Amino acid sequence: MTGDTPSETPASPPGSDTTSAPQSGTAQDTSTSSPNVNPADPHASEAEAVSSHGHGKEGFLALAVGSVGVVFGDIGTSPLYAMREALFHTREGTNAELAIKGVISLVFWALVMIVTVKYVLFLMRADNKGEGGTLALMALAQKALGKYSPTVFFLGICGAALFYGDGIITPAVSVLGAVEGLKDAPGIGGNVHHLIVPISAIILIALFMVQSKGTAKVAKFFGPITVLWFLTLGGLGLYHIFDQPGIMVALMPQYGIEFLIANGFTGFVILGSVFLAVTGAEALYADMGHFGKKPIQYAWLFFVLPCLTLNYLGQGALTLADPSARENPFWRMVPDIAYWPIFLLATCATVIASQAVITGAFSMTQQAVQLGLLPRIDIKRTSETQAGQIFVPQINTMLMVGVLVLLFVFRSTDRLTSMYGIAVTGAMLVDTLLAYVFLRHVWKWKRWQAWALLVPLGALDLIFFGSNLLKIPQGAWLPLLLGAMLVLIMLTWATGTRTLTEKSRRDSVALLDLVDMLKKRPPHRVAGTAIFLTSDAEFGARRPDAQSQAQQGFAREEHHSDCEDDRRAACGGRQACHHRADQRGLQEGDAALWLHGKPEPAARAGPVPQARPQVRYHGHQLLPW
Repeated sequence: MTGDTPSETPASPPGSDTTSAPQSGTAQDTSTSSPNVNPADPHASEAEAVSSHGHGKEGFLALAVGSVGVVFGDIGTSPLYAMREALFHTREGTNAELAIKGVISLVFWALVMIVTVKYVLFLMRADNKGEGGTLALMALAQKALGKYSPTVFFLGICGAALFYGDGIITPAVSVLGAVEGLKDAPGIGGNVHHLIVPISAIILIALFMVQSKGTAKVAKFFGPITVLWFLTLGGLGLYHIFDQPGIMVALMPQYGIEFLIANGFTGFVILGSVFLAVTGAEALYADMGHFGKKPIQYAWLFFVLPCLTLNYLGQGALTLADPSARENPFWRMVPDIAYWPIFLLATCATVIASQAVITGAFSMTQQAVQLGLLPRIDIKRTSETQAGQIFVPQINTMLMVGVLVLLFVFRSTDRLTSMYGIAVTGAMLVDTLLAYVFLRHVWKWKRWQAWALLVPLGALDLIFFGSNLLKIPQGAWLPLLLGAMLVLIMLTWATGTRTLTEKSRRDSVALLDLVDMLKKRPPHRVAGTAIFLTSDAEFGARRPDAQSQAQQGFAREEHHSDCEDDRRAACGGRQACHHRADQRGLQEGDAALWLHGKPEPAARAGPVPQARPQVRYHGHQLLPW
């Protein structure tokens, strides 16, 4: 069964509402829906180029630059606060040099093991028709199992719910982390503490307010701006590495291990701050369908990872040379002459990272509605030419309120980062668990082979998840609570909708009975396509025998009304089986279902070629008879 991505459907006029998709959470739904398409992404139009032309019309380099702007925005803002938070938790009396080298070693190997090995080299190979992400992995697992699995379904919605839990924190911590650079601004640093939160609030409010206008006009600048940001990160780091060239040995893993052993339980706590350096890694997999596998992999391996590594090494070298720099190592790296340009660039980079989270939330909401996990809500188009440009007013408002509440309650990145990361680690753990099903049932790996790969990665996920659980008293309970509420909502809606659908099906006319009725009382024929409304996305999907018999019945009925001679059935036009839905047992609802025939041309004189009816739902071909 094939499904078109949302970016391939015709765009609606700006401001128009989209129709909701199937309202059931069954295996059939999840396995046929290209679930991880992010139609809200500014570069969604490039997704079509990737899927149909390999590297797209604008070329490989353009896609790589675009991926830097959309995929790596979140992880690219981590140097603003990750090193500072990790060093802050090192206990007094610990050897300063070991602490700095140990933290950098842990950060580097976290980037290597989690981002490079797990996501870039492994999970990006597990794609669902080019799409990636938790929901795509869930769809692959359901399809491979061949039946509905409650466990896989539950893991999938947990991963989706945790995304929202982290989504309200990312904009606040990213923008606030950039604006806090004013504290170290030359000449005015001590006089602006009281302005940091209001300035951050103004930036965030403006960001959420412009969502309804769309981002198509400014999206083309996201990639170049973020590329410039990463070049700045790499340049600053390279410049300060020469303060203490010996910092390069921190890339050896033994420094991280020695640091953890020396600090004991405190080292385990510090891992929660080290994980801040890899937040946003899940975007590599989730956005794979937009830019293609290779552009994202090459952008990470040959550009983003080297720039991040250089910057963290530079922060470490500066802190070794000047211990006072550990209070805010990133902004202490910036020379006075370049401070304001870099401050503006950092602010732009954090806004872009926040934009990626917001559009991701819009996309996740649309996918959840399409999979029957959430009730139908307004989804508006913001572009006449790009179907992927969408705006979800309710989600936008909820995110804005949540972000502003966090901003004014916590008021600093020191306190915000105390709750940051737990949702991401949970989502990564879900990916690892779903990957086991994928390896066993899709790639047909033996059990020991799957364990050999996933046990080390799963252990790493569990260690980071356990470390982040220690943040619960400091506020990490909030994203977990939000995620739990969303899981409850999704389970309730999916279960209730499935129950209602089953009851409605029992009270309605069966498909075979409908076919018999049509044969006994042939309906009036008109040219065109008949559209019926039904909330049952599984129309006939559970009875293959019924499909076969219904095919024969519809094939005999799907001929042009003007064809007096059956031998003229190969007229090539689209004919409709047109009748009143309310008289034939098709229930009226919110989902569009239409039937049409495609007669096959006769190669020679003989029996009338049977038409091949197709059932389509909201642009997705569910029953290719």
